[in-house]
Amino acid sequence: MRVFHLAEKRKIYFGIALLLIIISLGSILIRGLNFGIDFVGGTIITIDLHTEFDTTETKQITDKYDKYANITYAGDGKDIIVISSQKNFSEEDRNKLFNDFKEKYNLVNTDLISVDTVSPTVGGELTKQAWIAVIVSVILMLIYISIRFEFFFGISAVCTLIFDILNVVGFYALFQIQVNTPFIAAILTILGYSINGTIVVFDRVRENQNLGIYGSDMDRLIDMSVTQTLKRTIYTVTTTLLAILALYIFGVSEIKSFALPIIVGILSGAFSSICVAAPLWEVLQKRFPNVTSKKKNKATKKDKKDKIMV
Repeated sequence: MRVFHLAEKRKIYFGIALLLIIISLGSILIRGLNFGIDFVGGTIITIDLHTEFDTTETKQITDKYDKYANITYAGDGKDIIVISSQKNFSEEDRNKLFNDFKEKYNLVNTDLISVDTVSPTVGGELTKQAWIAVIVSVILMLIYISIRFEFFFGISAVCTLIFDILNVVGFYALFQIQVNTPFIAAILTILGYSINGTIVVFDRVRENQNLGIYGSDMDRLIDMSVTQTLKRTIYTVTTTLLAILALYIFGVSEIKSFALPIIVGILSGAFSSICVAAPLWEVLQKRFPNVTSKKKNKATKKDKKDKIMV
């Protein structure tokens, strides 16, 4: 079996991770996030055009009222236009906008399906709840992994989770992709998916460590453990990516808003699970040997006691 020599190249992988963190933080601090109507409020107008439409033609109408309005379609025939604007349109502007569409597409009054106003207060509450959900999830994962494995496994796993989330948010800030409600659902999905890949690697590290095959050679322990799980990780990432890519290519705009951050998160999670998590655990083990030595001593004493009883 060809061994993936990860430990000796950990400085390279840590450097790549650090570069990604700097780019993400810089994008967030300098460019900021492009929050959608779900967060900043605005107006959503839905009109049945009874025919497939070209966004270029419809933009000629919507640009009169808001050049930055987002246009999507709905319906099986893709004949329903959904106009999302961060402006709070007055009743007069709404009527003018609909009359322009009415004249161009020969519509009747009943073709105006809905006009919804989104309050910024709702967006603020949504942001708050999203942050709470992410923080609580990370804390619970840290507690569980620390109990199930050990403390440094938990710390390493949480660091990779934060790294993955930061990369997704930074990607959206860098390219100014609009952040909306599906983005929050995608972030929570990434948390669960990313931790799964890391746990698989850590489980093999712990198993090999307990067997004592590699003794005190932690570099070889890491290399062999990652190598043994590498094929499984690649297969999982590839099959998941294919499914999510299909959703992104063929799905409607809401589905694409959910699929895109997951694609970025999966790629980041694959890198962090393979190249960052285990080497980071090794660095923590070597830097703070006394933290886990007490736990190991307790376990050794317990094993000896059990043998005496037997």
